[in-house]
Parts: sequence; structure tokens; C-alpha cells
Amino acid sequence: MLTGELLIVSLWPIEHDWREGEGERGRRGEFAITNSPIKNQKSKIKNQTVPPTNLPTYRFSRANSTRRQFLKNSAATISGLALSSCGWRLADVQSAPPVKGNADQLFIYTWEGYTDKALLDRFAEKTGIRVVADVFSSNEEMLARVQAGGGRAYSIINPSDYMVVQMTELGLLTQLDHSLLSVIDRLKKQFQSPVYDPGNRYSLPLSWGTTGLIYNSEQLKEAPEDWDYLWKHKQELKRRMTLANDVREVMGATLRMLGYSLNSTNPDQVKQAYEKLVELKPSIASFTTDAWRPQMLTGDLKVAMCYSSDANEVIADNDKLRYVVPKSGSSLWTDTFVIPKGAPNPEAAYKWINFMLQGDVAASVVERLSFATPSEEAFNLLAPEVRANEILFPSEATLKNCEGVAPVGKFADVYDRYWTKLTSG
Repeated sequence: MLTGELLIVSLWPIEHDWREGEGERGRRGEFAITNSPIKNQKSKIKNQTVPPTNLPTYRFSRANSTRRQFLKNSAATISGLALSSCGWRLADVQSAPPVKGNADQLFIYTWEGYTDKALLDRFAEKTGIRVVADVFSSNEEMLARVQAGGGRAYSIINPSDYMVVQMTELGLLTQLDHSLLSVIDRLKKQFQSPVYDPGNRYSLPLSWGTTGLIYNSEQLKEAPEDWDYLWKHKQELKRRMTLANDVREVMGATLRMLGYSLNSTNPDQVKQAYEKLVELKPSIASFTTDAWRPQMLTGDLKVAMCYSSDANEVIADNDKLRYVVPKSGSSLWTDTFVIPKGAPNPEAAYKWINFMLQGDVAASVVERLSFATPSEEAFNLLAPEVRANEILFPSEATLKNCEGVAPVGKFADVYDRYWTKLTSG
């Protein structure tokens, strides 16, 4: 069995109240760094950070997960913003030479909470390959690092659905060799040839979920069914509710409430959504993607906007909490596996994808790490009570009202301007 000596590093969640200025996009959570021959230091040569061949990280804590962060569909702008404001990042990143891979090591770049020690040890036992994982806090942070050359260290990256589109357009991904993948036909039908990647040419799904509301059933007189609940009960909920720290999720939810597309590029519709949020703003405690968790558990908050996987985990600690996908619709997200161009160990990358989507492995991950699998085989292996969990596996009727967050091109500037006004005024 291959294991590593571990050094725990805690990065406490940092969120901004709307009164303090524009909220920080992204999250900071706990992760573990394996000791390396050079004491875990990033090697810097004249402000250049070398891709982390000497900075392997095991992620086996189940901390907060922030997945959907969307600013601009402009590579240059994304790079500048992400490198200047992301939570955990490379300092002064510049292009770096390709990294030569070791056959017995697989470097992955992923979200917090998508692996644990048991999973990594099992893969090492099966293949003899030691997985080392680096954590990103937003899709934009990940893209900036990949574009700056840091991506050459990785053979697997886990971008969200809309980012697969963008990375494909930028020519950053390797087209998958389906002859090396044994798991495609075991996926649920909606994940075979998805709209963001027809034919699964560049990606396979890792996990999926919804965005909705978690609420305290004892503190609310009636259960919320739609986003408009927040407006109708804004006095009762004053300073006892939070919205996500994510422009596209928050604006998108409000657009859905108004009967529009979550991905609207109609200036009048987006303005209406902004005006509705201004009306609600005095009742919002904060825009946060993480800090709601302990506050919901202690009862300080009555309702919070959140991701389904996070809700499922928190509800396990308090049976008075409930989760609902608003009936007017919400976002449906998918996180994926991709292999970047120039990956140092593509052979190990295919082994990792097949392993992670193997039925028994994926099923065990669902039950341990609390996120939904796209594998039909794995779903059928789950305990009946897990399959019946509508937080993780919502009904077809619920899914029909959901949309994926899609790139909106230059119109992202419009969303961003309204978000800045909303969170800083």
C-alpha cells in the first residue's frame, strides 16, 4: 500500500458581508499536504512558480465545496482576476516547461471533498499508482493556472460543465480515447453525450447536483417551495438568511423566479432580476457559499441558498433541516474528468477515470463523501434509502425545471456590473 506522511493545513472559510464590498468569488477549505523532499515549499525561480511536482496534496477532509463560480468568458480577464483574488493560488504564475511524468504517480487538480484517504489507498493498492491531488477553489482559478503553464503538471482535472466548453474552445483538452474507457456505457443516459460535450469527446462526468434552499423546519411557519418565499417573508427572515456568493447562481435563481432563463442575455430581464435583489438586500445576512453551514446547525440562520451535496451532508447532522429545489427552477451542475493537453501520465489518467466510475467504487464514494454519481451501475448498487434520497437524486419532474449554467460571452460583463453594485452598495 502506498501512503504519504501528512501535514494538515487549515484555510478557514472567508466570506464577505455585502456591506464590506464585493464578495470574494471562491472558497477556502481544509486540505492536507503530503510532505515532499523539499519540505512542501513551492519552488520559485525569479517569481516563477514551478508546477507542483514537489507539492503533492492528499485531499481527504470533507470540507465545504464551492463549484459554480462564473465571472467572464474572456481568457485574459479570467486569468487576471483569478490570479489576483483567488483563495489558494500560485503567486506570480508564469509559463513553465512541460513536466515529465512518473509512471507510478498521478497528479490531479480537483475540488475539495472529491477524494479521501481510503479512496486513494484503494487505487494505489489496485494499480501501484500514487495519486497526489491539488485543490482549486473555483473554475476560474483552475483555468488561470492551466493557462499560465501550471496545468502541465496534471493528468486529470475536474472542471464543471460550462468550463469544459470554455477549455475545449481554448484548445486546452485532449480528445478522449474511448477505447481506453470501459465505463461510458454504464453512465446514466443524460450523461452520455451531454449538451456541454456532445459525444463525450473531451470529458466524462464525475458528479452532479442542484442548487436550492436549505431551511430549518422548526423555525419557519411554512416550508419554502420557491425562490419568491424569500421576498414574501423578508421581514420574518431579516438577517437570518444567506444567498450564495456567486453572481450567476444568485442572478440565475432570481431570473427563474421571474419566469426567465437562468442564462438570460436580455438586458431588461437581467435588470429586473437585479432590482428584485436590491429589494431583498436589507434582509440578507451575507452572500456566502460556505459560512451558512455552522450557522444553520446552530439555528442562527433560518434559510440559506446552497448546493445539494452540501445540504445532504449538513442535514445528516441536524434532522430539523430540509432541502428544496425551488419549483420555478434552479441550476443543475455537473463536475467532470478531463485530460489536459500535455498531461504527463495519460495512461494513469484513464485508469483513474475507469476506477472512479467503477460501480462499487462510485457507490462507496456516494455513501462516504455525499455527492451524486452519474453511473447507473453505481446507483443500482446503492442502499435503497440512498437511492431514495431526493436531495442527491431528485425526481425527473424536478430536473425538468433545472438548467445548467452556460457561458454568456461578453454579456458576463453586465452580470458582473450588477453584482458589484449589489454587493458593494
